[in-house]
Amino acid sequence: MGVWRQLAEYLYIKKRDPNAPRTKWMRYMHGINRLSLIMFLIALIIIIVKLFIIKKH
Repeated sequence: MGVWRQLAEYLYIKKRDPNAPRTKWMRYMHGINRLSLIMFLIALIIIIVKLFIIKKH
């Protein structure tokens, strides 16, 4: 599975593979990965806003 496909599945852009194993621990791992990815994207947006949009004095 490619990186872009996995990211798309984490962000609910692409449907999950129906043949993938569904265990409790895999759900926990994917949930934590999803949370960390969303936090990273929010931090990246904040950094971009601070660098380019907010004018420095």
